[in-house]
Amino acid sequence: MMDRNIEVEIRGPLSKDDYKRIKSFFDKNASFVESKNRVLIDYSTLNEEGSIDNRTKDVRLRATNGIPEIIIKLGNWGEGEARREISLKTAKGTFDDLVEVFGHLGWKRGMLCIRNSFVYTYKEVEFALVEVPGHSYYFEAEKMIGQESEKGKALEEIGRVCSQLNLKQFNKEEFFEYIDLLNGSVNEVFDFEVAPKGYFKQRFSI
Repeated sequence: MMDRNIEVEIRGPLSKDDYKRIKSFFDKNASFVESKNRVLIDYSTLNEEGSIDNRTKDVRLRATNGIPEIIIKLGNWGEGEARREISLKTAKGTFDDLVEVFGHLGWKRGMLCIRNSFVYTYKEVEFALVEVPGHSYYFEAEKMIGQESEKGKALEEIGRVCSQLNLKQFNKEEFFEYIDLLNGSVNEVFDFEVAPKGYFKQRFSI
């Protein structure tokens, strides 16, 4: 059986009213998957050369509901993307250990982000309704595929379902403007060199 490790994804903005509307609809009409409380460090924004819109490698550490994970996504991103995803989960309570390993490998600074989301499956598309605490909302809609040739069909299917739900997709420019807004207003710069030992355990219990 072919591995489905290529993530085809689109994103779009949600007002607070949009978020409430679509969540209420999904609660009644979609299959609930899980809720996610996530803390992540995006290392690529501060360490990769070139502008964010030319990035083809996304290196992160994240903890979702307390489970640490190393995650790398390969490929272009920003609008209707298809990226190969490589991930490795570790035991609870090891997030600070991963941060230390990355720090000694030279990955010292990254953007620290906090996200809360509700995940549903609707018409064979996985939707995440994401809250940036104290700031804004957006959605992610994705399908997993096994090879690049399936990307066009997957994007068409995702786009059709989003249109039926009256969900607007970010274009590439809008998406990167939103990322810049988050990095400038709500995300934090994490620096391994100055963070106290056990920082994430103390602050987030991860």
